[in-house]
Amino acid sequence: MNPPEPTTLGALKATGHRSRSIKDELRDNLIAKLEAGETLFPGIRGYDDSVVPQLVNAILARHDFILLGLRGQAKSRILRQLVDLLDPHIPVIAGSEVNDDPLAPISKHGRTMIAEHGDDTPVEWLAREQRYLEKLATPDVTIADIIGDLDPIKAARGGHILSDELTIHYGMLPRANRGIFAMNELPDLSPRIQVGLFNILEEGDVQIKGYPVRLRLDLLIAFTANPEDYTARGKIVTPLRDRIAAEVRTHYPKDVRTGMEITEQEAWTARNGRPLQIPGFVREVVERMALLARMEQRVDQRSGVSQRMPIAVLETLVSSAEQRAIRQDENEVVPRIGDIYASLPAVTGKLELEYEGELQGAARIARELVSAAAGMTYDDRAGGADVEPIVEYFEGGGVMQVSEDAAASACVTGFGQVPGLLDLAGLLGLAPDGSSDGLRAAACELILEGLVADRKISRTRGGGYTRATA
Repeated sequence: MNPPEPTTLGALKATGHRSRSIKDELRDNLIAKLEAGETLFPGIRGYDDSVVPQLVNAILARHDFILLGLRGQAKSRILRQLVDLLDPHIPVIAGSEVNDDPLAPISKHGRTMIAEHGDDTPVEWLAREQRYLEKLATPDVTIADIIGDLDPIKAARGGHILSDELTIHYGMLPRANRGIFAMNELPDLSPRIQVGLFNILEEGDVQIKGYPVRLRLDLLIAFTANPEDYTARGKIVTPLRDRIAAEVRTHYPKDVRTGMEITEQEAWTARNGRPLQIPGFVREVVERMALLARMEQRVDQRSGVSQRMPIAVLETLVSSAEQRAIRQDENEVVPRIGDIYASLPAVTGKLELEYEGELQGAARIARELVSAAAGMTYDDRAGGADVEPIVEYFEGGGVMQVSEDAAASACVTGFGQVPGLLDLAGLLGLAPDGSSDGLRAAACELILEGLVADRKISRTRGGGYTRATA
């Protein structure tokens, strides 16, 4: 692909090109997007009235910032979308390791190129995607990784003395010059490395060990962290916190509808097999599970319950229904409440438990979350419905066994033995007239789960329904 702009310093000057700092560039492009009414962070839901305005303020103020939030709150995705606020391309001196601005080089390589070639200095164009550098903070990160160090191999190959600036091995910060440097999980960085970030955040420069030079870098620096770790003594040094200008708190979806939209957007449900129909009430139960888990006292709320949990549950329950449809040779894949119970392995591994929760076990807590979420969904959609005939059937000794592997037609036949159950599914709009057997079976399961949550009937571990136990 041909370069989009001039390829020499002289030609660049002839265009009247002017350099901007990275923060001015982000600010100008953000203002243009605001004026055009564009969506700033597409695909990021639930933050329009909370997180996004704070981010906009930070960028307009030319601040470095930190995103504080629990896991699964789209922090990394937000940082990566900052790239969309950069110019499509910027000019750099060819061969520069630190993205030297042709009009204001900071490295000896850049200055030497201009001294030797003048207006014929070759210019390359850097795409916006190449100007984002991300690093996960871990205890083994060194100053050499982040800032740089002496490179004896460079010295030997180039015939330079060790004090020559050309022998520097640049770390990640210099290599991110004129771009965005993002560091995830900042508190995991050892304190002595945190100290190494003081200068770049305050004075905008770094000093590489053993060299009498200061590199004045042009960067936007953004961090992420868990709020508990960020505020804990010993996790992060106070002077570093003081130098981070803006603190933006992220959060989980505040309502079921927003959570469902996020889960639907992220979950892989568009399989290439049989047609798939996920009832809305099944999606709702999945999302309510996550909301309930975030309020559950037996779950460690300092770790949080990631949005990845409902995403994984939705994907797993679709697979459970898909497997059943294949085995039973059904023409349509329709997940039921039983498929949510079959998806518990996608829940248990994502719950960090308190001591009481550890005693009871993640599996038990997960089953209770499914039951409670189904009960809330049932109450929302069917509160006040006449269920006495159904309850009387079970009180009279009736038993209903629903296998996860049972075909939808077999389930409908079985549910037909319970007085009023199929009719109630239709009256509630869960399975209108003409609905498939799969949807009717799913609707009947929701009603039965709702009655279990209301303690009007009981559910056995094997998926059966019986009279309520004391």
